[in-house]
Amino acid sequence: MSLNIAALKAKLNQFTKQTSSSEALWKPTEGKHVIRIVPWKENRENPFIELYFHYLGNKTYLSPTSNGNRDPIMEFAEALAAGGTKDDWAQSRPFRPKLRTFVPIIVRGEESKGVRFMSFGKTVYTELLSIISDPDYGDITDVKNGRDIVVEYIPQEKSDTSFAKTMVRPKPNQTPLVPDAAQIQQFLSEQPDIRSIFKEPSYEEMKVALERYLDPSAPTGPVAVNTEVETKTTSPTATKSVEMKSTAVKDMIDEFDEVFN
Repeated sequence: MSLNIAALKAKLNQFTKQTSSSEALWKPTEGKHVIRIVPWKENRENPFIELYFHYLGNKTYLSPTSNGNRDPIMEFAEALAAGGTKDDWAQSRPFRPKLRTFVPIIVRGEESKGVRFMSFGKTVYTELLSIISDPDYGDITDVKNGRDIVVEYIPQEKSDTSFAKTMVRPKPNQTPLVPDAAQIQQFLSEQPDIRSIFKEPSYEEMKVALERYLDPSAPTGPVAVNTEVETKTTSPTATKSVEMKSTAVKDMIDEFDEVFN
């Protein structure tokens, strides 16, 4: 049997077309930009992709809850909050995953770079949902009669607040995604794989990450984290360590929220 050269070339193209996260993710620079939200190839009815992340120290982890799977760090947070008091909840908050929303877009003037993903926090997400829900605007993602979005980014040092600001507003005119029908089909089918950009760690890997964060001297191999024992029977010293870690993570999360909201 001879080789199927065409199939092998297609596989090669698949490998060589894999995009790095820096190429697949778009971040606005200072000033105004015009973008167009593109229907997501995996769900044409909803372009918004909600992913949850943990921020432990200087490391970021995709929470398995993003894909409906068990998350030991989330379970640890639930164990911390099990007492039901306000302090219990506050201590658990830093260990709960934070929402980041992604949407496929085309950046005007950079159409040759193809579809990329824009990421934003709750404030921008709410504004975009309000625009889409407004019947005066209609379906802004429609490839024939949608609307472009103006994104204005103000860095922290030039903002009137203590954090950077991102503002969005829809263009008044309805326009096609691009004039060329073939290019429209290309944009709809050739999109980066968000799951290859943010890979989900295994349950065991997440347990190790939590253990190492709570105890940097922990072994490098997989270590089981019993959240019930950790929260209910730890020594005063260990409890103090968790409290200090919780405070540090909370401060970092608050700063993160300010930057992206």
